[in-house]
Amino acid sequence: MTRPGGTWQNWARTASIRPASVERPRTPEGVQRSVHAAIAHNLQIKAVGAGHSFTGIAVAPGVLLELDDMQGLVSVDIDRARVTLLAGTRLHRIPRLLAPYGLAMENLGDIDRQSIAGAISSGTHGTGVRFGGLATQVVGATLIAADGEFLRVSDTENADLLPAIALGLGALGILVDVTLQCVPAYVMHAIDEPVPLDEVLETLGERVAASDHFEFYWFPHTDVALTKRQARLPESTPRRPLPAAGKWIDETLLSNGVYRMVCAAGQIVPAVTPPFSRLAVKLTGDREYTDLSHRVLTQSRNVRFREMEYALPSEKVIPAFQAIRNLIAERGWRIEFPVEVRFAAADDRWLSTAHGRESGYIAVHRYWRADPTAYFEAVERICLEHGGRPHWGKIHTLNAEQLRESYPRFGDFVALRDRLDPERRFANRYLDRVLGE
Repeated sequence: MTRPGGTWQNWARTASIRPASVERPRTPEGVQRSVHAAIAHNLQIKAVGAGHSFTGIAVAPGVLLELDDMQGLVSVDIDRARVTLLAGTRLHRIPRLLAPYGLAMENLGDIDRQSIAGAISSGTHGTGVRFGGLATQVVGATLIAADGEFLRVSDTENADLLPAIALGLGALGILVDVTLQCVPAYVMHAIDEPVPLDEVLETLGERVAASDHFEFYWFPHTDVALTKRQARLPESTPRRPLPAAGKWIDETLLSNGVYRMVCAAGQIVPAVTPPFSRLAVKLTGDREYTDLSHRVLTQSRNVRFREMEYALPSEKVIPAFQAIRNLIAERGWRIEFPVEVRFAAADDRWLSTAHGRESGYIAVHRYWRADPTAYFEAVERICLEHGGRPHWGKIHTLNAEQLRESYPRFGDFVALRDRLDPERRFANRYLDRVLGE
């Protein structure tokens, strides 16, 4: 968001900037005019979404484009189940836009506050070993390139660019619309239950393969995993959603309200963290329900935090997780947020963290007022030892030289960037670090 006085900051308060100017275009042509003006004044220009990336990927020192007024459907191809959305459309608004056409997004991450352009550009993903990240649902896009002209990418126009444009880090142009391959609307049967952690680790492969979607959370200082598994069912399946009162107690009162107070208290008295974590796994994470897909896949997170996440080859998840578990015990750290483990299918997006390999994700978090440095740096070393790739929108320390070794198409992406944006009109300090200047 842009605060009074002209300072933009992200949700996690890990990045901020006072841009030279802020513009709020309402149409793709308005974006084009802004790019032309930036060229004329020799300014860099970048679009921001909802500010949910933890890195400086969207920081705009020159012209900052807020695309909040560019939301909604552009077109629907009902025969091919494809929809085109304006780039600023928030994920949580998409289910309502798709509902009249009997469609849904194939998969979602666990937070839906992001814009569609921001989510795909930073590599947002959900869980499910047979499903890719959000960028794999992209079958077309339109962007304003560094020359100020429209560049359209689809299966009939510039199709060879799609694997780069669909997950472009904001480095190749300003996205103005995105075309998604949707699926028929569906419901999900969800079972959340606590299971002994060692039992989950011993049977992890079977659990992941047996469910359409599987993930687990582990609160440090406990020996329990909070597992979440979901099965996809036809839309006609009778729904049995969570009772409103129970959902409010679980998600609003306990998971956000009480949790926020405990996180704050833990900064003053760290000793309160372990007993609360043990209490949390007893009070939450045990429920069964059936509801529309987007109501199951996403959740409300109001407690502000900072996050680092690494994608690992799926076979490396357990040893890396065990190393993190041992690390926390050895250092005696009081970690108030759970460690989250998810999964995704291999894909062909050039800069996807799951490019060319079935992947497991390990995410670590700290309360936003806590210093995450020592914890994150130690976890990062473990993940790198196990072949990890950092999430582009979450905290990490890697640079272009290190990242080049992890991505077979890294050089191709950089070459395309050189061609589309030779003057670095869409660059910033973060992109200079991870892609090179």
